Amino acid sequence: MAETPADAGFDTGIISRLARTRFMTRAVMVVERAWPLVLPILLVVGLFLSLSWFGLFRIVPDWLRLGLAGLFALAALGALLPLRLFRVPSDAEIDRRIEAANGLQHTPVLVQTDRPGGNPDDFSDALWREHQRRMAEKLAGVSADAPRPNIPERDPWAVRAAVALVFVVALAFTASPYSGSVTDAFRTAAMRQTVPPRIDAWVTPPTYTGRAPIFLTGGNEAGPNGADGNEDGVKRLQVPENSQLALRVTGGSGEETLDLIDAEGNARAVPAEKAEGEEKAARSDTSGAPAAKISRFAVALTKNGSVSLKSDGDEMRRWTFDVIPDHPPVIHFTAEPRHAVNGALELSYSIEDDYGPASAKAVFEPADKPAPGAHPLYSAPDMPLTLPRGDAKNHAARTTKDLTDHPWAGTTVRLTLKASDDAGHEASSEAKLLELPERPFTNPLARALVEQRRILALDANQKRRVLDMMDAITLRPEDTFTNMGHYLAITSAETRLRMARTDDQLRDVVAYLWAIALGIEEGNLSAAEKRLRQAEQALQQALKNGASDQEIEKLMKELRQAMQDYLREFAERMQKNPNLAQQAPQNGREIRQSDLQRMLDQIENLAKSGARDKAQEMLSQLQNMMNNLQAGRPGQQGGQQQGEMRQQMDKLGELMRRQQELMNKTFRFQQGQQGQRGEGEQGEMGEGQDPFGEQGLGQQGQESQQGQGRQQGEQDGSGGMTPDELAQALKQLQQGQGKLRGDLGDLTKKLDELGIKPGEGFGDADKSMGEAGESLGKGEGEQALGQESQALEALRRGARDMMQQMQQAQQGEDGGTQTGGRQQNADRDPLGRPRATTGPDFGDSVKVPDEIDVQRARRILDAIRKRLGNALSPEVERSYLERLLQFK
Repeated sequence: MAETPADAGFDTGIISRLARTRFMTRAVMVVERAWPLVLPILLVVGLFLSLSWFGLFRIVPDWLRLGLAGLFALAALGALLPLRLFRVPSDAEIDRRIEAANGLQHTPVLVQTDRPGGNPDDFSDALWREHQRRMAEKLAGVSADAPRPNIPERDPWAVRAAVALVFVVALAFTASPYSGSVTDAFRTAAMRQTVPPRIDAWVTPPTYTGRAPIFLTGGNEAGPNGADGNEDGVKRLQVPENSQLALRVTGGSGEETLDLIDAEGNARAVPAEKAEGEEKAARSDTSGAPAAKISRFAVALTKNGSVSLKSDGDEMRRWTFDVIPDHPPVIHFTAEPRHAVNGALELSYSIEDDYGPASAKAVFEPADKPAPGAHPLYSAPDMPLTLPRGDAKNHAARTTKDLTDHPWAGTTVRLTLKASDDAGHEASSEAKLLELPERPFTNPLARALVEQRRILALDANQKRRVLDMMDAITLRPEDTFTNMGHYLAITSAETRLRMARTDDQLRDVVAYLWAIALGIEEGNLSAAEKRLRQAEQALQQALKNGASDQEIEKLMKELRQAMQDYLREFAERMQKNPNLAQQAPQNGREIRQSDLQRMLDQIENLAKSGARDKAQEMLSQLQNMMNNLQAGRPGQQGGQQQGEMRQQMDKLGELMRRQQELMNKTFRFQQGQQGQRGEGEQGEMGEGQDPFGEQGLGQQGQESQQGQGRQQGEQDGSGGMTPDELAQALKQLQQGQGKLRGDLGDLTKKLDELGIKPGEGFGDADKSMGEAGESLGKGEGEQALGQESQALEALRRGARDMMQQMQQAQQGEDGGTQTGGRQQNADRDPLGRPRATTGPDFGDSVKVPDEIDVQRARRILDAIRKRLGNALSPEVERSYLERLLQFK
C-alpha cells in the first residue's frame, strides 16, 4: 500500500488545505445536483401558501376548493419524483472537479491518493513518492469552485421569479384582517363560519375586603395582587376566601365545561349558567352574521385548587388559585366595665379582624337561674358596640349606653362581647359578672315603685304581689304622699295593673311605673335628659351615615337646645337639693358652659369640613363628659391667691384667642391678594389640577376656588385689595400685634408677682410677636403668618409650664396628693384637657384643626361639589370625586 502524503513527509499545510477544498467542493456539488430537483416542490408549496393567504380557498365553492387542493396534491407528488435521481458525488468526481476548477494538469489531486500498479519494490516506491511530492507542489493555491446549478436552462420562462414575487406579496397581506389561512383549503364553508371563541374571566373578591377585581384574561393573569409560579411553571393567583370567579365564553361550540379541581386532584363540574338575555341580543343582530353562542360559569373560591375550562374534551385554559383564608375576629375587654356618674354603662374593648369587623354587640344573660315557671316580660338589653376606627391604636374602641331605664337595671348579669365579620365568622370575649347600673333614686316612694317595676318585669307571675305592695303604699295617703298628684298616678297604675291581661298590657304598666318614679324623683329633668340623649344619638347616626351639611346643622341646633334645657334644669335641681352638690368630690373636674359651647362649635366645624371621624370622636367625648356630669360645690376654688391665678389664666387664654384671630386675619388678607394675582396671571394652579394639586378638576374647579376666595375676601374686607391697600391693612394688624405684645408683658409681670416664674415659652412668644410686628409693618404677610404661628405655639408652651407650677404650688398647700379613684389625672377634664379650675383650654391637648385648616377644607369640598354638579364632566372624573366625598 502506498504511503499517504503525510507519511511521506509532505507539508501538512498543503494537506489540510486540500482536505478543506474537498469538503467545500462536495457541498457545492450537492447543491448543484439537489437544487434543480427541490425547486419544483418549493414552487408548488409557495404557490399554495400564496393562494391560501390571499383567501382564495375561503371564497371559492367547496367543489372548486377540493379540485384546487387535489391539483396541488398531484403537483406536489410529481415534483417529488425527480428527487429519486439525486446521487451523492464520489471522491473521484470531487477530485476531478477540483482539478478542472483550478486548471491542474496531470491529475495532481488524484495522485495524492492513488498508487502504482504492478509489484511494488523500493525503487518504484521511491520514484512514486517523488512524483507525489512534485504533484503536491502544484496544490499550493488550490480552492473550491462555486456551484453551477444551471437553473435558467431548466426554467427559461422564469416561473420561479413570478412565484417568489406572489409569495412575498401574500406574506405581506397576512397582516390584513381579510387574509386567509392555510387551513381554509381543508375546511368546509360551514366550519369557516364558526366564530372563534372569546374567553373573558375575572375574580371578584368580597366587597368587605376592599380589593379590586382580578382580570384573568387580556394578558393580566397575574392580577393586581400578584401571582407566583410553582414548580410546574403554572401561575398561582392569591385571592381572598369567598371570591367569585366569573367566566364567559363567546362564540364557542356552546358545549364548554368548567371543572373545579381541589388540592387533592378531585374534580367537580361547575354547571353553566343561562345567558338568555345575551343570546337574545345576539339573535336580534340584523347584520346577517350567525348568532354567537355564549356559555357562562360562576363559582365561589373557598379552597386552594385549579379551574379548568374545556371544549370537546380539550383544555382551553387553566387557572390555579391560592385562597387566603378569612380568619374569625378576636374581641376582648381592654378594661373592666365601669359605671358613669349618671349610671351609663361604659365598655372598653378591642376588636381585630382581617378586613375589619362587620358588627359587634354586648350580650347580657342572667347570672342566676330564674325561678321555675317564671314569665319575664322583657328580654336582655340590646347594646350594639361601636366598631373601632381603621387607624385606632390596638384596634381599641369604647361604647357608652344608658341602660338605667331598662327593667333589668340593678340585676346581676353575665356580660359577653360578641363580634362578627362579613364572612359570617363570630367570636366571643371572656364573660364578666357585673350588676347592671341603675338610676339612683333618693325619694323612698320612687325607689319603691322602681323595685316593684323590676319584680313585675322579671316575672309576670308576681302580679298579685305587686298589687299588694301598691295597696300598702296607698293605704294611708295623708301620711305617705306630700303631693296628691303622685297618689293619683300610683292609683291609676294600680287600676291598670288589675285590668291588664296580656303581656303587652303588662309592659305598658311597667313603662307607666317608670314614668311615675321619674316624675316623683326629678320632675322635668328626666324628660330633658331624654331629649339630650336622643339629640346626641341622632347626630351620631347622621355623622356615621354621611348626612348633608344642612342636616348636620339642623341636628346641631337641636343638640344645643337640648343641652341648654338639660343644664338649666340640672342647675335648678341642684338649687333645690344642695345635698347633691355636696356629694361632688373636691378633686372633681370642673367644666363651664362656655367649654361645652366651644366643643359643639368644633364638632359642627369638623363635620362640615369633612372630618366626620374626628367629629364622631369628639361627640363621643362629649357624651362621656355629660354622663359623668356633677354639680360643683360652692366655694370649691377658695383662696384669694388661687382666684388671682385663675384670673391670670383666663387673661392668658384671651390673649391666645386674640393671637389666633390676628393670625387668621393675616391669612385671609394674604390669601385675598394671592387670589387677585391668580386672576391676573391665571394662578399657579394649572387647568388640569384639582385643589389637591392632582389632575382632574380642570379650569372650572380653579375658577370655583378663586371665586370662593373672592367671596371670603368680600366678607372680611380682604377682597379686591391693591398691594398698597394690603400693606395698609397689614400695618393696622401691626398695631394689634404690638398691643398683644404689651399685654403679654403685663401678664408676665403679674405672674412674677404671684410667684409664678414665666418660662422660656413666654420669652419666645415675645420675640416672635416682635418679629411678626416688623414683618407686618413691611407688608410681608407670608413671613408674618409664620412668625404669628410660632408666637401662638410659644404661648401654649408657656401656658403648660405655668399650669405645672400652679399645680405644684396647689399640691404643696394641700399637703400632697389625696387618694381616691378621681385623683388620678385630676388636672384634666373628661376630654383630656386642662381642668377649668386651673385655667382654660389652650388648644394644645385636643388636636382640632384651626380656622385656617377648616377654611381650606371647606373650599376644597365646595370646589369638588361644584365640579361634581357639572353634567359634562367625564364619568371617570365624577366617580373619583364621589369617592373623595365619601372617603372615611
